[in-house]
Amino acid sequence: MDVKIESSWKQALQSEFEKPYFAELVRFLHREKEAGKVIFPPGGQIFRAFELTPLDQVKVVILGQDPYHGYGQAMGLCFSVPDGVPAPPSLKNIFREIENDLGVPMSGSPNLEPWARQGVLLLNAILTVRSGEPASHSAIGWQPFTDAVIRCVSDHCEGVVFLLWGNYARSKRDLIDASRHYVLEAAHPSPLARGAFFGCRHFSRTNELLARQGKTPVNWQL
Repeated sequence: MDVKIESSWKQALQSEFEKPYFAELVRFLHREKEAGKVIFPPGGQIFRAFELTPLDQVKVVILGQDPYHGYGQAMGLCFSVPDGVPAPPSLKNIFREIENDLGVPMSGSPNLEPWARQGVLLLNAILTVRSGEPASHSAIGWQPFTDAVIRCVSDHCEGVVFLLWGNYARSKRDLIDASRHYVLEAAHPSPLARGAFFGCRHFSRTNELLARQGKTPVNWQL
């Protein structure tokens, strides 16, 4: 099966692409398209996170759950929306925490591609969704695949900082070798968490951990 994904990821994940669950996942997406379902993100952006952050460049992993289901929002990077689209509430709270943590003003640009290009893998556990139907693709096979992605980072990289926000992301902790990597946990940035995310200082703490290893800190300011 020929999957269009960045070459380093394609090589590392080839065994996953050859498994029956992945073939069924592809068939399901084709059936959805044939039935006239609108799927987000657009096909060419499903693997955007991998394109912008090759495996050997991963320094940080931020784990989301599934893509935004509103028109024009999902772009293949968790929490990110394209320029010109209003920042969703969780992203606004992320920006607020960055401002408080680092003392830098955020421009309000909701496009997180600059983070991805610095080695921040912005990974959703589920990579597609039907328009207007949150979590509609949660059981089609994406989670075994993205669990394999997390294990791949854990096995192939060193000293990666994993940011796990909320109970769903925290449930992935067992996929990470904590003897080789750093795991920072916090509440989800959603307003439903009633502000429990604020004060986690994950952005300064991440940069401290990267600097300690001689890695270039992330410029979080947008």
